[in-house]
Amino acid sequence: MPRPRPPTLLLVTPYLADANNGNWRTAARWARLLAPDYRVIVQAATQLVTEASAADAVAMVALHARRSHAAIASWRAAYPDRALLVTMTGTDLYRDLPAGDHDALASIKIADRVLVLQDDAIEHLPVAVRAKARVVYQSARTLTPWPRKRSDRLHCALVAHLRPEKDPATAFAAWRRLAPALPITLTIVGAGLDAPLARAASELEAADARVRWLGPRTLAWTRQAIKRAHLLIVPSLMEGGSNVVVEAVTAGTALLASRMSGNVGMLGADYPGYFEVGDAAGLAALAERALVDRAFLADLEARCRRRAARFAPAAEARLLRRAIGEAIRSQRGPGVDVRMNEG
Repeated sequence: MPRPRPPTLLLVTPYLADANNGNWRTAARWARLLAPDYRVIVQAATQLVTEASAADAVAMVALHARRSHAAIASWRAAYPDRALLVTMTGTDLYRDLPAGDHDALASIKIADRVLVLQDDAIEHLPVAVRAKARVVYQSARTLTPWPRKRSDRLHCALVAHLRPEKDPATAFAAWRRLAPALPITLTIVGAGLDAPLARAASELEAADARVRWLGPRTLAWTRQAIKRAHLLIVPSLMEGGSNVVVEAVTAGTALLASRMSGNVGMLGADYPGYFEVGDAAGLAALAERALVDRAFLADLEARCRRRAARFAPAAEARLLRRAIGEAIRSQRGPGVDVRMNEG
């Protein structure tokens, strides 16, 4: 007997494939993880909900409360009895909400569930919406750790499009502090979206033979670069739940990361590889310590391994399906047997 057609889900994202950024990668991965339990339609946030795109959809999942607000509001107006889930992806949680942005606040107020990408994020939501918040850790396929990392040098990777929120300037300043004789290299992977930061990356590469800026690369290439590094550097000012943190942990690569909510929610409050936000001297000191104290580096790697299970694709799919099922039930919308979608 043929399987019944799966219910339709509308997945809204402010960025599509040409952006090659975190929002798009999350949307693309969720579309894969939710099939075949849902027929997923991915739509740009700039498109309002139309009868053609949403006529039989049982739920909308929207990424970014502010950037997707127009689509979120049009869905709620058109389909008040269908499920709505709003995902806080980073700048909306740590910049727009504290600034009192009307669109971001309105989006989470009308949502049936608010999705966050790591557990510390819940503490940054308005108290009135925390009860409907659900954590969905992002995931990546596990890679076999690279067995041939050299012991006579330390190779670090910085994987981020160069823009202020990622704060690559702190990493640049840290490498300028490292003594030239120290064999601590840095490979930068990402597009120069901010002109001053792009110029700074070029100047650092020209001045320091240990630094290479390679520009943007494909996901597969970048994952291999992270895998081969001793450390991934994540100096961000704000992160909703960084994909590159997941990609490092699931490839056996430890991290040095800024002590901010998005990183703490991924790596745990007691992770010893944190430096304070904007603290170039602190980052330089940790990198030098990892070079000379391999027990410290091994401890970072062990702590990351202990957290890897929460970043497995099956775990992400289970949490995502459960949240969608809860939202559908809360609306008592179209007759859908959501139990099959929460395995």
